[in-house]
Amino acid sequence: MQPSPTPSDASEGGDLESLPAPRPPAPRPSAPSAAPSPSPAASPPPSAAPDSRGPASAGHGRGLRRDVELLEALASDEARANGGGLGVVKIAQLVGRDKGQVSRALRSLAEDGIVERDPLTLEYRVGWRLFSLAGRTYEQRLFRVAQPLVQGLAVDLEETAHLCVLRDRQVLTLLSLSGHSYRAHDWEGQWVPAACTSSGRALLVDATPDELFVRFGTEPDLSPGRPASPVHTLPQLWAELQVVRRRGWAEEHEEFEPGLVGVSAPVRDFRGRVIAAVNVSGPSERLGPRLTEAGQATARTAAELSTQLGWLPDDRRTTYTR
Repeated sequence: MQPSPTPSDASEGGDLESLPAPRPPAPRPSAPSAAPSPSPAASPPPSAAPDSRGPASAGHGRGLRRDVELLEALASDEARANGGGLGVVKIAQLVGRDKGQVSRALRSLAEDGIVERDPLTLEYRVGWRLFSLAGRTYEQRLFRVAQPLVQGLAVDLEETAHLCVLRDRQVLTLLSLSGHSYRAHDWEGQWVPAACTSSGRALLVDATPDELFVRFGTEPDLSPGRPASPVHTLPQLWAELQVVRRRGWAEEHEEFEPGLVGVSAPVRDFRGRVIAAVNVSGPSERLGPRLTEAGQATARTAAELSTQLGWLPDDRRTTYTR
């Protein structure tokens, strides 16, 4: 049934038949079934930054561990016995990996100077860049690691303990700590002769006769003005160093300064080189009767410091295995 025209339609003069048929009303959407509105917790979480512990990071971590395994192989007893270098086949055997993978990894490390390849033997060894990094940072680490150990030694013995280094023919004191929990600044930055002090002889313990000659030359007296010193010539110094090697620490009995005795033990870096000495000194009437006890304690402290710097004594070194 067509709707009747409205007055306005008639007044417009329009033809009723020309009018378009009205559109039927759009069907009303059926009401949705009742359902609980989603809770905020059900909404999808916002996109987050990639987890640093994700697959990519894990892959990098595995790659780093594999590179470290190669460096450990180059620092193993096999490498040391072979003059510090190993071929690709031997390294692959030590780390238990495919020779091709090891070869590619070593080439990449060689490009960065972490390892080096001998052009004649084609063997790999630890590279200049790794030694350079270690050399630039070891003194900082030495000072940081030594401080609590030297402090503990001073407290245990109730004396003053020092950390010393060798510079040419002199010994420089880097750190002095008292057993009474304060810094003994009087010794820090002071220089003393190497030949007539226990710290100097501990620092020289690994020197060969040729190295001693190069360092001290033809000096007629290595301890001038110190008659109590047993070291005045190179042969005497060499003999004293043999005693230090056998005993494990050096002693001095009022030879540097009347009324003062002391003990010192060498500190080694990760390559086994002596880089510092731990020293304990005090009045002879107080420290003298227990000088052996002090020497043993000082040697233990120096060994612990050496271990924290990466040194392993020969009896603790083991063949590298995966």
